[in-house]
Amino acid sequence: MSVTGKHFGLLAAIGSATLLLSAFAFQSFGYAPCAMCIWQRYPHGIAVAIGVLLLTGVPTLLLLTAGAAAALTTAGIGFFHTGVERGWWEGPTSCTGSGLDISNLSGADLLPSASSAPSALVMCDEVAWEFLSLSMASWNAVLSLMLAVVWAYAAYKHSFAQPKIAQQEPL
Repeated sequence: MSVTGKHFGLLAAIGSATLLLSAFAFQSFGYAPCAMCIWQRYPHGIAVAIGVLLLTGVPTLLLLTAGAAAALTTAGIGFFHTGVERGWWEGPTSCTGSGLDISNLSGADLLPSASSAPSALVMCDEVAWEFLSLSMASWNAVLSLMLAVVWAYAAYKHSFAQPKIAQQEPL
């Protein structure tokens, strides 16, 4: 059995599923996601759905290209989020310290365990966890870019693995 573009696409979809499940695991360990962290999850969910569709026989080149676009999208959001965390540029005022107005909140509302606490209290411009000097957003950007390369290779491999129609020369 030869490894096809479809197999590489499924591998990339599994990679997105792994990153998505890792995000949920970090959340279960008490690392609440900010708004931009949530934004990074949607393209991974789309990539996982594309992986499921690859198993159904939907036109594969279209799906592999869409998978690459999803991975590039989450990598781009992750890179933007990294820039916000590092202070390279401004982030959305709804989740950074620069535009958040908490003057109308009570002390109980500011407690992490308060059920009415607004989700905006998890700041997008603060690094909650890092490994090897890279935050979760940075790791998502790097790993998603790698997945985009796998998706693109899958599309390339699929497009060149298709049987070519032999042209007959005139007699």
